[in-house]
Amino acid sequence: MMNGYDEKPHYDDEPDSGSFVRAFDAFPKSKPQYVTRTSGGGKWTIVISVISCILVWSELVRWWQGEESHTFAVEKGVGHSMQINLDIVMRMQCRDLHINVQDAAGDRILAATRLKEDPTMWSQWVDAKGIHKLGTDEHGRAITNAGWHPHEEGFGEEHVHDIVAMGRKKARWAKTPRVRGNADSCRIYGSLDLNKVQGDFHITARGHGYVEFGEHLDHSAFNFSHVINELSFGPFYPSLVNPLDRTVNLASANFHKFQYFLSIVPTIYSVDSGSSPARTIFTNQYAVTEQSHEISDHMVPGVFFKYDIEPILLTIEERRDSVLAFLIKAINVLSGVLVAGHWTFTLSGWAKEVMGRRRRGGRSEGVIGAKSGYED
Repeated sequence: MMNGYDEKPHYDDEPDSGSFVRAFDAFPKSKPQYVTRTSGGGKWTIVISVISCILVWSELVRWWQGEESHTFAVEKGVGHSMQINLDIVMRMQCRDLHINVQDAAGDRILAATRLKEDPTMWSQWVDAKGIHKLGTDEHGRAITNAGWHPHEEGFGEEHVHDIVAMGRKKARWAKTPRVRGNADSCRIYGSLDLNKVQGDFHITARGHGYVEFGEHLDHSAFNFSHVINELSFGPFYPSLVNPLDRTVNLASANFHKFQYFLSIVPTIYSVDSGSSPARTIFTNQYAVTEQSHEISDHMVPGVFFKYDIEPILLTIEERRDSVLAFLIKAINVLSGVLVAGHWTFTLSGWAKEVMGRRRRGGRSEGVIGAKSGYED
């Protein structure tokens, strides 16, 4: 009691008795009565929250996509066989077509005996303008069941983890559409085991292309217009999009020759998530050039696929940090934003206060002894 007033403490700097742990509190805190909430602080809080969400989201997207690396190396292993997967529709009767393979080793394979042939209708595969109707969306893009990534770099339309995931699904050939009316085309599809050497896979008319016995097909029945639904090398992965998939080529004459020159590159897709063993699939990619022109009746018309195998191995690897590493990066991002925001808010408040003092100092002329504006 002093001069009639109670002496009340304004600061509670000492820890409460009986609270031993609070004595070691290293984080200073302001009293609620000393904290003033302002609209400026609320605006800065909103800005910092938005920036934090954007940066964390971008970090999440970057982590989910991973980092892709493309590595070329000389193929060390020696392979003796290679699988070819073909799904093509020819605008001719199945009985009028011959499918053969002849490679650099001198082997000739009668592919027609190993592939399936189904009668079909040309109108079920293309419209009157020769535009492919199957396997495209409303924008004309190939449907791969993995989404569309317009800014994706590298090969194909999907990320590597999508390719590896889809590659593990069971491979099945699509069913041939039910024929309504008289079949005027032939769907040829299936897989073949070939020698892993340069070769020529071709489709010609009956009685043409080889010296063989039998009736020659009348030239007026030649029509080598075709739709390539699938052409791939190696294990059959229907989900992978290859350069010739969904290709339509129309013959302008009976004697028309289509030539596709393919350069095949063995490829390994690998996904390393950091926390689990790497997942890989082995396949082959290829680059292709095409020539098609009308020929004379002294030459052999048809569809010819000439392929060559490059002695290199392409490894496309996607690396992704573990979940723990991602969480550490996200925490670092949030911490950096909070610290930077706090310092920016403090400096902006200090600069605003200094500028306010200067304005007030320029207008003030004092109180004591200030006689300007007065006359004696």
